[in-house]
Amino acid sequence: MKRIYLDNQSNTALDQKVFEAMKPYFLESYGNPQSIYSLGGESKDALETARKQIAELVNANPSEIIFTSCATESNNLAIKGIADAYKDKGRHIIVSAIEHFSILNPVKRLEKEGFEVTYIPVDGKGNINEAELQKALRKDTILVSIQFANPEVGTIQNIKRLAALTKKSSEATFHTDAVSACGTIPVDVADLGVDALTFSASVMCGPKGAAALYLKKGVKITPQIEGGVQENSKRSGTENIPAIAGFGKACEIVKQELSESSTKLQKLRDKLISELPKRIDYIYLNGASQNENRLPGNVNFSVEFVEGEALFLLLDAKGIMAASGSACANKSLKLSHVLNAMNVDVAIGQGSILFTLSKYNTEEEIDYVLEEFPKIAQKLRDMSPLYSYFMQTGKRKEAGPGTDFDHEHDHCEIEE
Repeated sequence: MKRIYLDNQSNTALDQKVFEAMKPYFLESYGNPQSIYSLGGESKDALETARKQIAELVNANPSEIIFTSCATESNNLAIKGIADAYKDKGRHIIVSAIEHFSILNPVKRLEKEGFEVTYIPVDGKGNINEAELQKALRKDTILVSIQFANPEVGTIQNIKRLAALTKKSSEATFHTDAVSACGTIPVDVADLGVDALTFSASVMCGPKGAAALYLKKGVKITPQIEGGVQENSKRSGTENIPAIAGFGKACEIVKQELSESSTKLQKLRDKLISELPKRIDYIYLNGASQNENRLPGNVNFSVEFVEGEALFLLLDAKGIMAASGSACANKSLKLSHVLNAMNVDVAIGQGSILFTLSKYNTEEEIDYVLEEFPKIAQKLRDMSPLYSYFMQTGKRKEAGPGTDFDHEHDHCEIEE
């Protein structure tokens, strides 16, 4: 059976060159970089080489890169650390309604600690409402966090404009979660004018276990993990040198391949976006169109009269690995908070399926998806009483208690 991996937003295949760069730090140069003998020095050199490679990808100074274990940690450090560092100046925070839960849950925690949070709405394509951001900014606003690109619907925000708007109207620190953007589209912290930026190795054909927070020189932050002097005392803990070395190599490769890779991904993406509606009726693209501000490897459709979880499982049975909405929504069987914020109809949004592409995907794989996906959608519709009713009457039946579409669509709660 074919194995076609189209869930590259959750994790990407490791580039062989990245793997080779990591190997020595498992078996040969395994010293602690904080140790002063030669074996520790080899690890220290690898750490600083990677820091330089990573900084170059986003046009930062190496001293402005803080290594973490994952993007969730970077986002938590940014939100909690910056909020705590500036709490004497104010306790107002602004985030968008479609942020990742590693932003939304920390700010919910901060709300319980006395901070006030404003959630900026988005339009039907996932674009931030700039007027609402302008209205929300206050003298006591200390932090604004707006996602660079949404991993679920692929919409890219005008971060440069949003950061400038924030700076013009307040003294707030501006953070962006750029995990979905960095490695896929150009990211330049100096041009963007941001104060902090999150990115990760695992979505750019690098290893799991390595991520970073760019923190502009002069911006204050309170460490969230304490215990040592690592990362200039901003993030304690023994550094994961093999993963960090791999992260650095992945950034070096991305910088070389970005233009070519982006063109390839966009071509494959556009083929899916153009062809699927020709083969499946009542199918709706979520997010921006392919001619607008959309990530080059992101395809998100809602298929009416079909449950997304069933689509996801039957695709997997054909060797096609995709995602059904956000990871949280997968587990709770609720409409994702992103589609909810975009005012997507619950009955339609429950049939969402997300394909995210990488440089390793081929046109042959896309053709296979175009062949199999319509068959699966039709098979599920043939079993749907809502679809049967629609075909008989031409009317859409309201989803009621006990139907596939009778689900709440709130945020996931923080695990206490």
